[in-house]
Amino acid sequence: MTVDELVFFVNGRKVVEKNADPETTLLAYLRRKLGLNGTKLGCGEGGCGACTVMISKYDHLQNKVVHYSVNACLTPICSLHHVAVTTVEGIGSTKTRLHPVQERIAKSHGSQCGFCTPGIVMSMYTLLRNQPTPKIEEIEDAFQGNLCRCTGYRPILQGFRTFAKNGGCCGGNGDNPNCCMNQKKDQIITLSSSLFKPEEFTPLDPTQEPIFPPELLRLKDTPRKQLRFQGERVTWIQASTLQELLDLKAQYPDAKLVVGNTEIGIEMKFKNMVYPVIVCPAWISELTSVKHGPEGITFGAACSLSCMEKVLHDAVADLSAQKTEVFKGVLEQLRWFAGKQIKSVASIGGNIITASPISDLNPVFMASGAKLTLMAKGTRRTVRMDHTFFPGYRRTLLSPEEILFSIEIPYSREGEFFSAFKQASRREDDIAKVTCGMRVLFKPKTTEVMELSLCYGGMANRTISALKTTQKQLSKSWNEELLQDVSRELAEELHLEHNAPGGMVDFRRTLTLSFFFKFYLTVLQKLGKVNPEDKCGTLDPTFASATLLFQKEPPANVQLFQEVPPGQSEEDMVGRPLPHLAANMQASGEAVYCDDIPRYENELSLRLVTSTRAHAKILSIDTSEAQKVPGFVCFLSADDIPGSNITGVFNDETVFAKDEVTCIGHIIGAVVTDTREHAQRAAQGVKITYEDLPAIITIEDAIKNNSFYGSEQKIEKGDLKKGFAEADNVVSGEFYLGGQDHFYLETHCTIAVPKGESGEMELFVSTQNTMKTQSFVAKMLGVPDNRIVVRVKRMGGGFGGKETRSTVLSTAVALAAYKTGRPVRCMLDRDEDMLITGGRHPFLARYKVGFMKNGEIVALEVDHFSNSGNSLDLSESIMDRALFHMDNTYRIPNIRGTGRLCKTNLASNTAFRGFGGPQAMLIAEYWMSEVAVTCGLPPEDVRRKNMYKEGDLTHFNQKLEAFTLPRCWDECITSAQYHARRAEVDKFNKENCWKKRGLCIIPTKFGISFSIPFLNQAGALVHVYTDGSVLLTHGGTEMGQGLHTKMVQVASRALKIPISKIYISETSTNTVPNTSPTAASVSADLNGQAIYEACQTILKRLEPFKKKNPNGSWEDWVSAAYFDAVSLSATGFYKTPNLGYDPKTNSGNPFHYFSYGVACSEVEIDCLTGDHKNLRTDIVMDVGSSLNPAIDIGQVEGAFVQGLGLFTMEELHYSPEGSLHTRGPSTYKIPAFGSIPTEFRVSLLRDCPNKRAIYASKAVGEPPLFLAASIFFAIKDAISAARAQHSGYNTKQLFRLDSPATPEKIRNACGDQFTTLCVTAIPENCKPWSLRV
Repeated sequence: MTVDELVFFVNGRKVVEKNADPETTLLAYLRRKLGLNGTKLGCGEGGCGACTVMISKYDHLQNKVVHYSVNACLTPICSLHHVAVTTVEGIGSTKTRLHPVQERIAKSHGSQCGFCTPGIVMSMYTLLRNQPTPKIEEIEDAFQGNLCRCTGYRPILQGFRTFAKNGGCCGGNGDNPNCCMNQKKDQIITLSSSLFKPEEFTPLDPTQEPIFPPELLRLKDTPRKQLRFQGERVTWIQASTLQELLDLKAQYPDAKLVVGNTEIGIEMKFKNMVYPVIVCPAWISELTSVKHGPEGITFGAACSLSCMEKVLHDAVADLSAQKTEVFKGVLEQLRWFAGKQIKSVASIGGNIITASPISDLNPVFMASGAKLTLMAKGTRRTVRMDHTFFPGYRRTLLSPEEILFSIEIPYSREGEFFSAFKQASRREDDIAKVTCGMRVLFKPKTTEVMELSLCYGGMANRTISALKTTQKQLSKSWNEELLQDVSRELAEELHLEHNAPGGMVDFRRTLTLSFFFKFYLTVLQKLGKVNPEDKCGTLDPTFASATLLFQKEPPANVQLFQEVPPGQSEEDMVGRPLPHLAANMQASGEAVYCDDIPRYENELSLRLVTSTRAHAKILSIDTSEAQKVPGFVCFLSADDIPGSNITGVFNDETVFAKDEVTCIGHIIGAVVTDTREHAQRAAQGVKITYEDLPAIITIEDAIKNNSFYGSEQKIEKGDLKKGFAEADNVVSGEFYLGGQDHFYLETHCTIAVPKGESGEMELFVSTQNTMKTQSFVAKMLGVPDNRIVVRVKRMGGGFGGKETRSTVLSTAVALAAYKTGRPVRCMLDRDEDMLITGGRHPFLARYKVGFMKNGEIVALEVDHFSNSGNSLDLSESIMDRALFHMDNTYRIPNIRGTGRLCKTNLASNTAFRGFGGPQAMLIAEYWMSEVAVTCGLPPEDVRRKNMYKEGDLTHFNQKLEAFTLPRCWDECITSAQYHARRAEVDKFNKENCWKKRGLCIIPTKFGISFSIPFLNQAGALVHVYTDGSVLLTHGGTEMGQGLHTKMVQVASRALKIPISKIYISETSTNTVPNTSPTAASVSADLNGQAIYEACQTILKRLEPFKKKNPNGSWEDWVSAAYFDAVSLSATGFYKTPNLGYDPKTNSGNPFHYFSYGVACSEVEIDCLTGDHKNLRTDIVMDVGSSLNPAIDIGQVEGAFVQGLGLFTMEELHYSPEGSLHTRGPSTYKIPAFGSIPTEFRVSLLRDCPNKRAIYASKAVGEPPLFLAASIFFAIKDAISAARAQHSGYNTKQLFRLDSPATPEKIRNACGDQFTTLCVTAIPENCKPWSLRV
């Protein structure tokens, strides 16, 4: 059979592919075949947007060229025939000129690690191609499919807002008191709020964009013919007419029809499905047409969701409101359906036929009675989508040879009302927990129910209609009685088993009633407008807000920092908001990450083979299937290791498991093949047989079975017995805090290159820890450390996840390179990364606190338990830090804290920004909030009353000096207008029954230093070349935190030369040896000081030449020194003085100093759905004298938003067998653009130099993360208001709210008449769907 040529354009260049494989994605093709590495792999499932590119093609229906963004990771190259692709490299570069989009994200500090930046740039670029002067709302919408883990989103939105016609910090309307238009100046200190100058931006000129390839325009009228592409396992047929499609479906009844590949692509990649024949119907005009008929609008099944959204949007604008009730429901679901990248390619038909049990649209189509037209060769039938359309899980009525031809969405009639609802963990781009469509039709001119339809997704293994309930309501009146009746019936009819897939059973059942209640109120409200004196129920005014659909104001923000003193030299960049030095390269896709290093000629790909059992003996490993995969080279196991298989920080791990596995995801071996795709197939082919052993999964299991590492860790001070005896009141309880995945956008990646002599090897690794990477590889290969060189250019995010766990991959890759003698590369897929590499430790605390009537704390006892996983890793140091921070900022005279490390059969947990601190401080604020409630005092007063003062000793006896916290607190109370807003919140809560607001202010104190003293050391190497340029190397790695930028600023001030003369290339073990990991927020302190020392050495050597020639230039002095044979290279070294804590005597300083901050946050919760929105956050942070306010504010905001994820959204679900359910962005939700506070104000405390660190600065990486607890406790405050209102439903004043405060926990805590109807009985010894580990 003949195979066709695939022709498409990339960045204006024609690409002709003679052997197009249907399994090749555009992303793989761009990166490997065309060498365009700007487009990144972040998740492989269309959930993060790192691979966003723009597609342009001629649209025959609209008769014009259309542009839309897509996820390259899901786009098969075979679908691109005769289209033009534009990647980040195609719109601008640092070599020619940056496109305004690239320039603005770079200059406004919107790029930290830079890994997500190209995707965000392309989303924005596509928007501007379609709409050169967008509205702010359109800009926010454009990013629904993009994630960023570093910046906290604010700078990206602020930079891009300059493209909007209503841009400016408050939309230019001047009603924001902190508007950039009316900044007030202090007499002495100048406060600045502009981190960048929009007036310097290059204007956008739409006429300068690249044109659509003329060759493709010429082809637009030539008739299309059928295309066939044949791959290794899959044939792709592009049908050109409807008849051809029906013939193909008759010939291949099992063939899949693919339009956007947003479902099939994921099944093929993550579920290892193979579909031998794929037919693409996207060219068939009948399937993409839209017809306005007498009864509704008919869409061809291959129409994209974006197309449907636009058509319905226009219909709502043009037609009478009465006719468009259903359209509005569909639009409400589409609004939060997915990112633009998915909506612009995913088809309506695909969405229906996928038959997902949690589909957002099917319940809406079912409730509205949409008509579907089905066709096969020679037949055509029309069916109404009703409860019979989905006979079972992911099945429909269609016979194998039938296709879905079109769907008609009906106009609504007189007296008909329609609503659609959905609740998920996050607004944007999230899979629903429960979704529904609801419709009622009244008899003409009455409020008697004639038809009622309630359809749900997420309540069974398919979309269902609540028929029992609705049948009983016919001819009843729309009033309170009907509401009670439906609630009772629904609770009975929509029953879920306690272990139903997806869990959250009570929450999901409650939502079905809450949604109906919202529908009931909405209809009442609409009836009231039509017919006010009717006999239907009237709407209680405090209920009105329950009917409002989710609306978010465009964000407003203020960033305040101290300007540099008036006399500072122009060239001295310390204290100025200098953009990240690599920002321009990151924005243009030129920045090189580990996997962007060009492929070596004979390079191989590795894939890990991991355990599918939590605890088991390995009986046999069979690789015969794997060996049949084309390109297979070898399988590696423990037997192949030349040196030692023992590894890990405490030598309690193995490189490859031998005989026994201790967690799901435990690495057993690895396959090596010629390509990444073959490696995935070969790894699946390795068959392992196990004999199961008993597994310990949760903290509770570990406590019960006494499964711990080491002995109890403890800090004790004062006399507890006496303290509790004196207390007026004692509160005790238990609190649980879930773990968190790092979700750095760049997963772990290693390239190992064997050098062929004396065991030398070079590794390029995405790691925060070059020293351990080097020594672990050397030990495994049995060679000295001096044969191994580890090099790190930059990471796409780290957050502690690459401090030790990166070695599990790099060591395996090094072995493969040693075995084959060829370069080997591996970049983990997102699902592997989440499964294998561990995350933040979940904590369980049991506390008992004694206090006086006035809120003064007199005694505290807390037992901490952390789930450490299957190896020790850094768990002990993490618990140490937790115990050091169990006081947060409060003086407690009598205190005891203990910590136990639970040994469980989960992947080993590890370092994560904050390192145990946030967990312990959240526990402290948790009992503090209970003390305030018990005393009946305002929580802010109780917190202030117990706060440390200058000169106090902490519970580990370190003296607090330069204690700026009270200043931060007072400034935050004032700038946040706390007391006025407290009164407003109370007023709002009185006036609204089903929406509640909460407000909370939280302080933090964070100790700066590695808790193990010897790690507080750093080295630097400074080379000055004869042209006067300086090459700087230090022990820290760059992961987006701007460390290299700050280090260049430090060297520039020390040497008194402009930053343009200084360059940092990379971090490597052959320049600065024995480096501590880049962690604990201290890298700028330690490495900055080391660089300073090295620069002083150079200056000393140059001194004589300066004296001789005082008017000379830097270059003159350097060249004179060289001709006088003076060394122009120097090392610098620094260790932090006076550290060393002795746990036996509870004395000595564990920390060099502390960083302080305070945050005040306000939220609004929806008591019916558990949704919350973050209205406003004010932060005052003490960062000393900032080295770079732009980077420091970026760190404060980024950490805060990561904390917001930890405390309110990010939830890891494990099965009772210890298998992680949440392995990618589809199931694990990190904050998105819309999650950040609408008003986000950050102010750096002024006039607080820190004499203990370089140039009076302070560490900033981890301390701000905990401030997001202000959101958690504001939510708790709002729930308290809701519970106080429904006091009849057994709602006690003290209630338990574990972290994260997800919609499920919020809804279940707001007890009311609906929650009481939905309590699911749990039988004894049952297995739940997921466990709290």
